[in-house]
Amino acid sequence: MDFEPDEIKPIVTRMKRAHGHLGSVIRMMEDGADCEAVLTQLAAVNKALSRAGYAIVSTGMQRCLTDEDSDIDAAKMEKLFLALA
Repeated sequence: MDFEPDEIKPIVTRMKRAHGHLGSVIRMMEDGADCEAVLTQLAAVNKALSRAGYAIVSTGMQRCLTDEDSDIDAAKMEKLFLALA
């Protein structure tokens, strides 16, 4: 499935933000930050990446449901969605 630029831009932005946040978490660990603080921030990164994945699957499923000529396999998209859960 190819994404349109307007569809993918917010997802890529979210992933870039998560990437930067992960770098901060790594620095926290290297600097000996409190375990609870590290885990809290790591959970935030994980949630951001999960939401990006959900947005990708959602975009694919929306195309599948609205485009009669779509070659997207709805069952495959559902499996991918469930893999993120």
